Amino acid sequence: MKQIKKLLVAVALLAALPAIAEQKFITVLTGGTSGVYYPMGVAMSQLFGAAMPDAKVSVQSTKASVENVNLLQAGRGEVAFALGDTVSNAWQGNAEVGFKKPLDKLRAIAAIYPNFVQIVASKESGIHSLADLKGKRVSVGAPKSGTELNARAVFSAAGLGYGDLGKVEYLPFGESVELIKNRQLDATLQSAGLGVASIRDLATAIDIVVVPIPGDVVTAIGDSAYQAGVLPAGTYTGQEADVATASIRNILVTHEGVEEAAVYEMTKAIFTNLDALVAAHSAAKGIVPDKAAHGLPVPLHPGAERYYREAGLLQ
Repeated sequence: MKQIKKLLVAVALLAALPAIAEQKFITVLTGGTSGVYYPMGVAMSQLFGAAMPDAKVSVQSTKASVENVNLLQAGRGEVAFALGDTVSNAWQGNAEVGFKKPLDKLRAIAAIYPNFVQIVASKESGIHSLADLKGKRVSVGAPKSGTELNARAVFSAAGLGYGDLGKVEYLPFGESVELIKNRQLDATLQSAGLGVASIRDLATAIDIVVVPIPGDVVTAIGDSAYQAGVLPAGTYTGQEADVATASIRNILVTHEGVEEAAVYEMTKAIFTNLDALVAAHSAAKGIVPDKAAHGLPVPLHPGAERYYREAGLLQ
């Protein structure tokens, strides 16, 4: 009888302990290896692995935002990077952009750094403005990817359609750059953090022009997810002046089935190690803790919410 009592006491004590992260697998869904999502995801995965040594953490290169939220909804990943407008459209089930029904399992971990819509052309193409893209060969990202949805929004606001272009290619960042180098494309639109590797590579190989997206075009998009932004002078080789553009916040997303304790540990790992993320990519300088839990297009995951309240970042 004494042994049974001891066993019952032990069970009660274990039940009283704080919940620990029991998540066995954490797959971080990113984007192409020449973008910003991938190196940032690798850095985060290292932080997650250190915070939860019993979990198997891996990084998956994907087609980015749209594929990522669909994978999360299907339970085929635990953490993903996605553009804010994509997450909003997914949550609402916007059929026009490819979401036939709401992705209702999505939950937010944090608003992180902004993406900038970066339209870059070879100098020899003669492209200097959005209007100059008419009749030119342009890559707009993978079909119905977050980048391609950005392209549709920006071009439409500028009075352009794909039919106005000479040729439309739906290619990842790295492939787009290679085709411009080989004079098979004139320009590429890439939605990414500042200093994305693909454009840095292009700018060191040939003379480029960064095409501005004026503030009135950003306003004409009519979506609060898009804000006027600036690519600072010197972001890329040969870019000698600031360039106006559109910015969209990135959201780090999870789904409702991920353990609360695991999301708590991941959120804490991010915001107590921001210097490690900045070391992985300078775009992480745009992560602002005070804004991470606000203005999100989907509900916060309870694990993230617990961290923000403990850290005084959410009342």
